[in-house]
Amino acid sequence: MHSAKALTIPPLDDAQEIKAGVTSVAESQLAGLAQSIDQDGFYPVEVMQQLGEKGAFAGHLDKYGQRFDLALDTMRIISRYCGSTGFIAWCQDVCGLYMEQSENRALLDRLDDQAFANRLGGTGLSNPMKSLTGIEAMALQATKVNGGYAVSGTLPWVSNIGRGQYFGAVARVVDSSASDYEIFFLLDIDETVTLNKCPKFSGMEGTSTWGVTLQDYFVGDHNLIAEPARGFIKRIRPAFILLQIGWGLGVIDAAINSCRQVEPSLGHVNQYLHNRPEQLQQELDELAGRVSVLAADPYCGDKDHLINVLDCRAYTSELALKASESALLHQGARGYLMESDVQRRVREAQFVAIVTPAIKHLRWEIAKLMREPVPA
Repeated sequence: MHSAKALTIPPLDDAQEIKAGVTSVAESQLAGLAQSIDQDGFYPVEVMQQLGEKGAFAGHLDKYGQRFDLALDTMRIISRYCGSTGFIAWCQDVCGLYMEQSENRALLDRLDDQAFANRLGGTGLSNPMKSLTGIEAMALQATKVNGGYAVSGTLPWVSNIGRGQYFGAVARVVDSSASDYEIFFLLDIDETVTLNKCPKFSGMEGTSTWGVTLQDYFVGDHNLIAEPARGFIKRIRPAFILLQIGWGLGVIDAAINSCRQVEPSLGHVNQYLHNRPEQLQQELDELAGRVSVLAADPYCGDKDHLINVLDCRAYTSELALKASESALLHQGARGYLMESDVQRRVREAQFVAIVTPAIKHLRWEIAKLMREPVPA
């Protein structure tokens, strides 16, 4: 893990200034690293710190104004230049969200470092999100011990983590004297935590994704986010999913731009393709408009609101897949070169579509909500 730096909190009053600062870092520092991040597994810690110093990971937090539109915009900018870094920007954002919404004073005292990327944190909710909806079993188990809990088990992959970092995690508590319940906690990756190298993925290698194995890992009150966890997860779920959309929007932006790049030389034949950039842009603008409305009330517990969030997230995946494929067809052979930004973006879009919540998970959730009876 990088060494901690003295933290200087930037002014967060001017959204345009923040977005300009994020764009500057993305253009000057991130763009040239995207290929190495994607293929060589380079983890852009220093770039994340620079983005954090510009305010990229703070806008959605209550302490800094709860401007989810700003958080979505900064993540979208980052993702135009590198989808992997856009994804870990989302990890950084939601880890801060967990810490703040916990209302745990010990975690709130750490929030500034997280919000401005003096420290980097991840999210281990892929398995719990699926477990709590009945898709798979809970990976971590906890038992009550003196002063807290002992947690054991293995999470197969958690992103934006490393030795000395941390992430949000959930474990099921098995207690013979009471009903089972879950705890949500911040897992500090100390010497008792085993990090397991993951298989090589087709992309997104620079997200610092590891398997995590715990054996009687102690969780005390100072690291508890929610106890029990289900109500807390239900409350933050719309915001968790909504934030992820910013990452997908940036990938779509970049794909459309790749279509437009070859218009001067290939427009005379590309005009016969489906999913032309103007059509894709119209679909993207309509989607972004829907997301903007939802961002005005990110923690809304209304059923229709949640269905709309889930639907926008699913449509983001579908449009990312369509736009990236269109970019490949528009660019032709040059887009099929392994070092092509277009080829990278195809794989980025595939990850947008399969990461939790995947398209099938989202449609599963929407179908369940639609079947629920309307209260009398």
